[in-house]
Amino acid sequence: MEKQENLNIAGRQYEPSDHDRATFLSSALATTHEQVRDAYVEGTVDGIMDDVSGKDIPLSGQNNE
Repeated sequence: MEKQENLNIAGRQYEPSDHDRATFLSSALATTHEQVRDAYVEGTVDGIMDDVSGKDIPLSGQNNE
């Protein structure tokens, strides 16, 4: 990789359309953004939402094992 390309990648920020893109960088940014959002909202990155009484709320598309 050339220096300018490295700088472009390093300066890349999350965009909502990253969820629809197939590149590794877009996927990684989308995943990181989702984990940060989950940690901010729920205090955890496991993707489990709790209701006010502390019980887990099942999410569609989530593997409930």
